[in-house]
Amino acid sequence: MIKENLSVVRQTIPAEVRLIAVSKTKPVSDIEEAYNAGQRVFGENKALEMRDKYAVLPKDIEWHFIGHLQTNKIKYIAPFVSLIHSIDSLNVLQAVDKEAAKNGRIIDCLLQFHIAKEETKFGLALNEAEDILTSDEYKSLTHIRICGVMGMATNTDDEALVRNEFRELRNIFNTLKDKHFAGSTFFKEISMGMSEDYPIAVKEGATMVRVGSKIFGKRIYAEVND
Repeated sequence: MIKENLSVVRQTIPAEVRLIAVSKTKPVSDIEEAYNAGQRVFGENKALEMRDKYAVLPKDIEWHFIGHLQTNKIKYIAPFVSLIHSIDSLNVLQAVDKEAAKNGRIIDCLLQFHIAKEETKFGLALNEAEDILTSDEYKSLTHIRICGVMGMATNTDDEALVRNEFRELRNIFNTLKDKHFAGSTFFKEISMGMSEDYPIAVKEGATMVRVGSKIFGKRIYAEVND
């Protein structure tokens, strides 16, 4: 059903919006099925899982890291990751820069913002992001490139709330664009919207949507017996 699911999702997304197929926890065989249906961009949230999948899958896949990134795991994905969506501190950004330099790469990154009502979600506030972007430490980084913003809306059926949160992220993007990236051709990405709310995100200006269960089905978590 993955091929059929992809076709349905693609019909709901404008051509200018990129579809990130969220393959976290899914087996290689599922990714291969999506790949054979023409999908080339996949999102993972565990560095070691992404590394292992990269090793055995076609090398024209574009891998996006979308989860909370631990600094001691960056080395596993730095050689190949195309975009890191989840930069939420200067410390993480510096660690990515260090590993990118070791691999002779410039790694594209998005700043993650906390726009949801749920405190459990990660992300920066606007003032924290501006503190990073105006710091001498940030200005000294030569192997990362900030390409835009990412955020996750509240997990709720309240569409008005979700719409307002996505609108807030778009406004944050516009503020940063005007103040820090004016004239930049690469600061252009707004990554927002998942399986349950991506149609709202598209209407509010998303350039990337991260869709998992609508393509691969619901994730099944194995029970762990002590």
